[in-house]
Amino acid sequence: MLPIDFLLAAERYLKKIKDKHLKKIYEDAIKLIRENPDAGQVKKGDLDGIYCYDVDYDNVNYEIAYTLGENQQGEVIVIIMAGSRENFYDALKKYMRGKQSYQVVHS
Repeated sequence: MLPIDFLLAAERYLKKIKDKHLKKIYEDAIKLIRENPDAGQVKKGDLDGIYCYDVDYDNVNYEIAYTLGENQQGEVIVIIMAGSRENFYDALKKYMRGKQSYQVVHS
């Protein structure tokens, strides 16, 4: 199972979730991604190299965007962003354009 790092946007979103069932669904999805990094769909174009994993809850689609990277200990999964699917990809593209400002929050 690969370790996980969270970028600040993902960390903030996940901390704000008040619905315990939704939080558990995200936790389960992240565990699945850790076990199988290819679980998400690989994006192309502006989001080349980014994986997105769908999460459904209460008739709402949510997404987890992540990538594979390396740190001093080896390969790591970096959770870039999480949120509802509405405007998710526009926000992700905007975030990726400013990627020099990434801040990793270690798990």
